[in-house]
This record gives sequence, structure tokens and C-alpha cells, in this order.
Amino acid sequence: MPEVDVISDELIADVFVAGGGPAAAWAALRAARDGADVVLADKGYCGTSGATASAGTGVWYVPPDPQLRAEAIAGRDSLGGYLSDHRWANRVLDETYDRINEFAEVAKFPFPVGADGRQLRNGLQGPEYMRRMRILLRRAGVRILDHSPVTELLADADGAAGGVAGYRRQQQRDYRVLAGAVVLATGGCAFQSKALGCDVNTGDGTLFAVEAGAELSGMEFSNAYGIAPAGTSVTKTAFYQFATFFREDGSVLEGAGGQNRSPIAAELLRGRVFCQLDRADTAARAAMRRAQPNFFLTFDRMGIDPFTQRFAVTLLAEGTVRGTGGIRIVDDECATTVPGLYAAGDAATRELICGGFTGGGSHNAAWAISSGNWAGRGAARHARGLGPAATRRRVSGVGTAGIRPQTGGRSADHREVVSTLQREVLPYDKNYLRHGAVLSSSVGVLDGIWGDARASLSGIGEQRIRNRQAAAMVAHARWMYRTALARNETRGMAKRLDHPDQDPAQHHRLVTGGLDDIWVRATDVTGRPVFAGASGATGNIAGASGATGNIAGASGATGETTR
Repeated sequence: MPEVDVISDELIADVFVAGGGPAAAWAALRAARDGADVVLADKGYCGTSGATASAGTGVWYVPPDPQLRAEAIAGRDSLGGYLSDHRWANRVLDETYDRINEFAEVAKFPFPVGADGRQLRNGLQGPEYMRRMRILLRRAGVRILDHSPVTELLADADGAAGGVAGYRRQQQRDYRVLAGAVVLATGGCAFQSKALGCDVNTGDGTLFAVEAGAELSGMEFSNAYGIAPAGTSVTKTAFYQFATFFREDGSVLEGAGGQNRSPIAAELLRGRVFCQLDRADTAARAAMRRAQPNFFLTFDRMGIDPFTQRFAVTLLAEGTVRGTGGIRIVDDECATTVPGLYAAGDAATRELICGGFTGGGSHNAAWAISSGNWAGRGAARHARGLGPAATRRRVSGVGTAGIRPQTGGRSADHREVVSTLQREVLPYDKNYLRHGAVLSSSVGVLDGIWGDARASLSGIGEQRIRNRQAAAMVAHARWMYRTALARNETRGMAKRLDHPDQDPAQHHRLVTGGLDDIWVRATDVTGRPVFAGASGATGNIAGASGATGNIAGASGATGETTR
């Protein structure tokens, strides 16, 4: 089916999918295969925009051998602070294995071949992967709206998702899609840090979800930073396990490398840091070039051999793109707390398989494939259950900041909003090397930015898109810092300099919600409140607004043993 080039102001579909990366593509494909009429809209060109399409990625692809599966899952437990769910991890491994094998057969993807003549299916070249996914979508009859960012969700009188509103950039006109169910697969939020392929990842879908009443989980696990050669955007970090890092004076930066980037961040606050991939042998070097050729393009253009020469590096914020926080899902088909609304990929929390530590590329790629399929299936089932009445409901927009200003005063400038926001979330000494006092100070600044944006950020057309992106990034920063304040310990990637140890009494997840007034509550890994009582009926966190973040009754309340 050809792409949709000219549309009326309003479309009708069973399922609408927001996004254009792998999670969105798999969701739309699954919903279509399950008999749904599907519309997918991407803010860019579906198949070329986003983090995956611009690079290669590993995949958490593990053969169905019980021992191999158990080892793969257990290997993340400690890193993630024991917050993952092994049932979900096994589900992801099963689904990913089946879908990758299917992709190899149906899409004829050119996986490399190993010495034994068998395909190596634990990695994907992003551009070719997404090109073939787009072909599958067209064959399945999915209607694709390119360059058509969503600006808000539509909901019926009962609060159930009923479609979206958006803007077609090339046609310069607004559009609406009425749908029985909506899947948000819009990616995470990297705060336009210039990490490769991530400038479109501004967290829009997460803002839409919370505006509709959805909850978030794991937002404290949002301070992911990727290593990149200085002056570039390539944050492919797997190969830095073979690196030695050096200070500007040539001395070795002890403790840097692997998963520990704190020494790099601390040293970058004082001066430059250099790197050399000197721990890779000849065989590893050849394998690395075959696996991720785009990783080496930068070095080839600069005339640098990264295996024998040192090069300057930096850290770029990747937020919830490589972090684990996102929209909370409440069943096996990735439904949210909003009826008819589903979440997949980086827009959804990845705590279920990663706990509190980044899944990097491989786990996130597997999550995109599996959650996309589950969300697409769930959305199709939900729409089918509503029947013809699904698209005859009266719906209205639920958007807030950047679309419906509270006052009629001077309109805020989205560029000023973003630049002020970035000063609070990009610096290493504010977001990566976190301290309660610094977080509290930033919360105050961010609340002011949000208040201004909420009151007066307005515009139409392209201006509205920019406004909504700015509002989504500010909202993300407020959610993640308030949640980080509520975790008075170091667990997973949520490190606190003022609370450097892991606290057994805080072995729980933190659920976050709200817009103007943000709340945080604690749940166990099954989603149940971890304490009861006057304030514990909802598991609310005292002081989440930024003062102390203490948990009422946290001492021993979870009944968990020391890990």
C-alpha cells in the first residue's frame, strides 16, 4: 500500500500508533496482522528517523537453552538493583527469539554468517532493519503518515483513549485520527543533547500519556550518558569495554570504563579525557569493524586509528533513551492505566527486564520488538472489543502545556525554555553525579520553567510542535529529579553522592505521576504499595516535592531481605 500523501482533516482507524522506530513498527505490524485497520504517524520519515535507524544495535537474542537463558537474566540482577522481573525477562527472550527468526525468514534480513555457516542474529544494522520494517508495514496495509507529529491525545468522556490530534508538516495542516486504541511508541527523552539520532526523542508520548492520566515508573533511572569521541554524536558504547582512559597529563584514569563512567564525568569537570581501544586483540578489532562499521566512520574521517592512537572523549546525555524509566504498564499486553492506551519501546519503562540499570542497545532492542508486538496485539484486541462504536465516541484533546496556555500573557519562547532546561539536565555535576541539595535546587528552577511554559507557551502549526517538545522535556526533567530525590540511596544507575550505599529498605520501585503537582509512591516489583497506613494507603512519598524525598515508614516496611 502506498504511503498516505494527502488526507482529509480526519481519519478513522481501529488502532493508531505514534512513532516510527522499531517499537512503533512492530506494534503497527502486529495490530495489522491481527486484523486491525492501522494508522501510524511519525514526526520524521518512518524508517529513517530515531536512534535505531541511524546506527546499528545489538539484540538480546538468546537461544532457548534453560541455562543460557538463566545466565542471561541473572547477569543483570545486581546491576539493576534487583528490581527486574524474571517472568517478564523470559517473556522478552521468548518473543524476541521468535520475532528475530521470523524477520530473518520473512524480511530476508542479511545477518552476517559465523565460522560454522550459521547466521549471527544478535545484532541489527539499523538503516537496513528499519528499511525492511517499513516494507513489511506497507505490505500489511498500514497507513503511514510521515512528517506528521502527534500533538496530543484525544479521550472520551470516561477518560479512555480515542485517538490523536497532530500536524502534517508537508501539508501544513492539522489532522485528527479517531481510533479504538492508541499505542505510544515515541521513544525516550534525550533532551536534545545531540546524541546520534536522538534529537527527535523529546519524550512527547510520555507527556501525552500523563496528561491522559497514565503513570510512570523508574524515572530516577534516567541519567544515562553515552561515551562519544569529542565533537561527535556517536554514542555507541559497547566497544569501550576494550578501552583505557587517560587524563590530559597522560596518566591512566583508574576505575573508568565498562559500566563505570563516574570517573570520566568527574575528570571532564576538570579537564579533557582521552581514550584508546588498546585492549582489543587482532581478532576483536576485525569483529568490531564487521559488527558496527558506523562506529569507525568518525575515526576514519579524522584519520585516527582508535586501537593505536588516543582520542578525546566526552559524555552525552541519553536520558530515558538508554535509561529505564518510562510509562508504567499494567498487564502482559503493555496496557497503561488509561483504558485503550498502550506503551511500547523506550516510551515504556524497561524496569521489568533491566531493573534500575540501562539495557544499553541489546536489551532495549529486544524490548522494542517484544513490547511492540504485545502492545499491537493488545490494542487490536481492545479496539475489536469496542466494535463500531469505538470511532463514534465524542472525544476531545487533553493536551496542556504548549497547546492550551493558562493565561493570555506574553507567550514564552520554546528556544529559551529548552536552553534553560538543558542547563539543569545536561551538566554532569547536576544529573550524573547527583546530590540531593543540587537536585533540590534544580527542581526549583524546573518548576519555574514549567510554570512559565504552562501559563503562556502557545502557537499553531510548527510552533505548536516545538512548544510541545519543549514542554515534554521540562516535564521529564521534573519527573526524574523528583523521583531521584525520593530514592535516598544508590541503586542501579540512580547514584546519589550523598547516599552512596544501597539501602535494603528501599528495595522497591517508584511510581510517578502528575503535571503541575507531581507525586511519587513506592510499590514492590509486582506493583503493590509497599506500606500501609494513613499515608501508606497509596504508598505516597513524603517530601517528593524536593525537600527530602524521605519515604514515610520506609524502615523495614518492605519486608525484603538484604540483597
